[in-house]
Amino acid sequence: QVQLVESGGGLVQAGGSLRLSCAASGRTFSNYVMGWFRQAPGKEREFVAGISRSGGNTWYADSVKGRFTVSRDNAKVYLQMNSLKFEDTAAYYCAATDRVRITTIPRDFGSWGQGTQVTVSS
Repeated sequence: QVQLVESGGGLVQAGGSLRLSCAASGRTFSNYVMGWFRQAPGKEREFVAGISRSGGNTWYADSVKGRFTVSRDNAKVYLQMNSLKFEDTAAYYCAATDRVRITTIPRDFGSWGQGTQVTVSS
């Protein structure tokens, strides 16, 4: 398994921006498709964005398309969040899967970070 640690969450006003980071260690990072998920209180964990092993392919939930951008380098995956809305408030998690293609299903991911809280004030 790969160990994941998120950072970059915080409190921001609606319309603002945040950049989340997820540092990976323990295994060869480039072997993993990476995903970002979020979970608001009382709701199920939902897919936000995913990125392929090479970084050449990305996928987004419709709710964040055009506002969020996922990227990666040799040791981290990032989530740039622009035009934040109140409904983006949630705990955000990065996750890693050894599946070949991007997947949006949480149970496909074997490694998870501890989460970082994003709160958007209206």
